[in-house]
Amino acid sequence: MKEMDVGTVWTVTAHIVTVVMGFAVLSLPWGMAELGWVAGVATLLLFAIITFYTSSFLLQVSSYCQKKLHLHARRQNHLSGKMYMVCGLVQYAIMIGSIIGFTLTASISMEAIQKSNCYHQSGHNASSCTHFSHRPYMIGIGLALATIILGTTWKEDFCHRNITPAQKIWRMFRALGNIALAYSYSLVLIEIQDTMKSSETEIKEMKRANMAGVLITTALYLSCACFGYAAFGNNAPGNMLTGFGFDEPFWLIDLANIFIVLHLLGAYQVLAQPIYSVVESLARRRWPESKFVTEEYPVVVGIGKVGNSMMSINLLRLSWRSLFVGFVTLIAMAFPYFNELLGLLGAISYWPLTVYFPVKMYIAQNKITPTATSSCSIRWFSRQILNFVCLLVALASLCGSLQGFAQALRII
Repeated sequence: MKEMDVGTVWTVTAHIVTVVMGFAVLSLPWGMAELGWVAGVATLLLFAIITFYTSSFLLQVSSYCQKKLHLHARRQNHLSGKMYMVCGLVQYAIMIGSIIGFTLTASISMEAIQKSNCYHQSGHNASSCTHFSHRPYMIGIGLALATIILGTTWKEDFCHRNITPAQKIWRMFRALGNIALAYSYSLVLIEIQDTMKSSETEIKEMKRANMAGVLITTALYLSCACFGYAAFGNNAPGNMLTGFGFDEPFWLIDLANIFIVLHLLGAYQVLAQPIYSVVESLARRRWPESKFVTEEYPVVVGIGKVGNSMMSINLLRLSWRSLFVGFVTLIAMAFPYFNELLGLLGAISYWPLTVYFPVKMYIAQNKITPTATSSCSIRWFSRQILNFVCLLVALASLCGSLQGFAQALRII
């Protein structure tokens, strides 16, 4: 047993809730407005059930592996070589996409703070506040560039009044992707399991914590989605806080946006570290003699009496991480479409990581085949049907998000 394995059901439940409650929760009122009361509530509940069901597979698969094995080793234990590589690539792609989403969401919150303060000081009819766009100020460059390249003008439309039935269907598909992203946490579930205290009942306690986490999260999601839809109706904004952000009490919404920014700053660092690590490890193996890659340069931090702190600078680390941050920021600037980006992330993350790979590893571990006994055949076919249905939902969300990007950029 490792010294850090001291977690309990309560601590693991808290980890799950804090991980699941990400920036996608801000889009739930909009998703409810697109789907309606019945379909919206049903979709949230179905995603909760599927997430709990498939995450139980992932926990069970992991519990049979040795505790000392890292996540990658456990994954490789139940996936073939090609599938192992695909799973790893999907994980890193989701990390990069999530970081882009963090950048976009944090900038939206900062712009909302700036605009709400302006309205509070100058009044809601003040012309001095109208120069702020409904998009973050840092994103204006991307919109201008897209407009110049496409030779078109851009106009924002938050309402549902002048949309065709086809556009409504596309919006519903995007809403499915937004909700799917809100339930995507399999990326870190095994890491959370590693904090659980080792015991004979570990898997049972982990499943209890998983159920409690999903139930609490679903209750919070339903409250957020239903209250937001009740407040805004069909004009619910894509980002819930931008709907309240320019009314009183302004300080309350400012505080909420500040918390969003702080939360995303920490989440950015957590998801960026594995990406930094894998690139730098590959570079050290490829060029072990290069001073640019391996050399560490000590630097004294501080002046005078407080100048005793030391830090080391590596040229590869400095240049590569700076380029990565710049690249992510440029992508967020070029595609500042909140719900479309969330729908895209939900489409490419939920099905492979939450459904496909857990089901595939569970089937491989338990040797479930369609040609075995009748009970095994039923279990195999039922899981493959679930897999196929979730794939269809992911494809629909992907198409809806791509159509949203194309429409926003006036490509179609």
